[in-house]
Amino acid sequence: MAKKAKKTGGTPATVALTAAGAEFVVHAYDHDPAAASYGEEAARVMGVSPNRVFKTLVAEVDGELTVAVVPVAGQLDLKALAAAVGGKRAAMADPAAAERTTGYVRGGISPLGQRRRLRTVLDASASTHPTICVSAGRRGLEVELAPAALAELTSAVLAPIGRA
Repeated sequence: MAKKAKKTGGTPATVALTAAGAEFVVHAYDHDPAAASYGEEAARVMGVSPNRVFKTLVAEVDGELTVAVVPVAGQLDLKALAAAVGGKRAAMADPAAAERTTGYVRGGISPLGQRRRLRTVLDASASTHPTICVSAGRRGLEVELAPAALAELTSAVLAPIGRA
């Protein structure tokens, strides 16, 4: 895979990937503000299976913000997320808190290059693909990389947290 981000500029996610020497490809597209789902729009526009495009969600597990990365083709199982990090109860985080903590806007939250690094859980289905796509830090910008690289760079736990 080619690196398509400059060492200077880009989003915090692409800057972090470049600094880590990771192999990745950036996919840019014109985001439609009327799109009902950011992830489904990305999959459709890029011509990639929704099972390979992953959305980044921020939840609260026992009061601690936690990132969940799941396929856009499914949903996050909050009970499974809590169990994956040894917690008891999980709920979706307040969007303003998610934006403030990660430094990204909703629909463009990346698991990479966050303002404050949060514990991260990557759905185990990611490992069935050679590469997956996640937000590169803004709407209309995705980054494609190996799931193992994403897990390593975010110190993610792999667990079955998604459901169809």
